[in-house]
Amino acid sequence: MSWVSKTLSSTLGRKLLMALTGLFLILFLVVHLAGNLQLLLPDNGESFNVYAHTMANNPFIKVVSIGNFAFILIHIIYSILLTQHNKKSRPVGYAMSKEGKSSTWASRNMGVLGTVILIFLIVHLRGFWYEAKFGTLPTTLIDGESFDDIYAIVAASYSNIIYVLVYVISMGFLAFHLSHGFASAFQTLGLNHVKYSPLIQKVGAGFSILIPALFALIPIVMYIQSL
Repeated sequence: MSWVSKTLSSTLGRKLLMALTGLFLILFLVVHLAGNLQLLLPDNGESFNVYAHTMANNPFIKVVSIGNFAFILIHIIYSILLTQHNKKSRPVGYAMSKEGKSSTWASRNMGVLGTVILIFLIVHLRGFWYEAKFGTLPTTLIDGESFDDIYAIVAASYSNIIYVLVYVISMGFLAFHLSHGFASAFQTLGLNHVKYSPLIQKVGAGFSILIPALFALIPIVMYIQSL
């Protein structure tokens, strides 16, 4: 067994992969949010449709997209492996007596939070990514050029109050997931210091509130606009 396979099969190696893939996905959230916020521009979706067209036809973005799916899969697999390992190695009595004092609710329920987020992600991809790739899309003219009208697909989905509620609630789960995952990733990578850790925790807390809140704001605003 090579040192690579030994590292990846060890608890430390699994935690490192979880941290690295987690930080990549955090970065992806920021980039994805920046693109999605264009949905709120008062231009009938022109900026968003141009953005979506550019992203869909950029070779680099296509490679990054494949990598993103791979990182999500790795993050899920190793989270399951670590959860199973922790359950086997942690005495039940000790866990029940100590968990409330030594950990947060989010840290104790990362598996549940992650599962809900995964279900939402599957539904979200089916409604948008799958339709954009394999569905029949409406088109719109922008400066005399024809573009797929992705904005129309999004607007139709966000006019459904049920989907909006599911989206907003899911962002709440994402907030709790990030509230533990952000600081935990830096700690796993050894980037914790008595001087800097409080700052990392504050940034993580702010990030875990701001990013999901802005994501949730988009369907709320678009639903109100559809009334």
